[in-house]
Amino acid sequence: MRREKILLASALCGAAIGALAVRFGFHAIVGEFPALAPDRPLLNYRGFLLAGMAAWALFGIYWEHAAKNAAPARSSESPRSRALHVVLVNVSLVMEILPIRGLGRFLPASPPIMAAGLAVEVMGLILAIWARRYLGRNWSGEITIKVDHELIRSGPYRRLRHPIYTGLLAMYLGLALLTGEWLAVIGLTLAVIAYWRKIRLEEANLGTAFGGQYDEYRRTSWALVPGIF
Repeated sequence: MRREKILLASALCGAAIGALAVRFGFHAIVGEFPALAPDRPLLNYRGFLLAGMAAWALFGIYWEHAAKNAAPARSSESPRSRALHVVLVNVSLVMEILPIRGLGRFLPASPPIMAAGLAVEVMGLILAIWARRYLGRNWSGEITIKVDHELIRSGPYRRLRHPIYTGLLAMYLGLALLTGEWLAVIGLTLAVIAYWRKIRLEEANLGTAFGGQYDEYRRTSWALVPGIF
């Protein structure tokens, strides 16, 4: 958990430093690297970018507070497996937030589009927090089985097995729409890969712990999106 918080803070600080560098015009740094030049269309609406960053900061603050109530783990994934996930999701976040030209834009910097992206991001944040509250002491950033672990099937878990991941991926999607950069699309792809991997490992772990009960739950629910996956 401490490593995850450090990496998340580093991602947000790195984005803030990048924004400050752009704001004060450190052109000498990027003169030889056009891809690192400021994304001027995005920075013309930097209020949207700051709002997108604020949603992730709020997520980090809530998660740090809520983690104090988690039950102790009976078994956990390996440190190497956890570190791989943390690196992937934080690299993807940095790629989405940095206001640089990168590979260009796939969407124009338009207030209606950016507002829609921010709305998707906020809805994802709300879903993640709602699901986290239902999970209660069974939650963990790592793939674990808790002491006295319960299989939650109420609230958002009635239809979705991983609603927190649905919310987080919606946040990545919303931020990619907000920034409109191809670099953000690559970041979103990394996040999808990271959570697809985590879902496979987590479901194998829960299947071992709950046996037929979890198999029946899988038959009557969806992993991330009802009717699709």
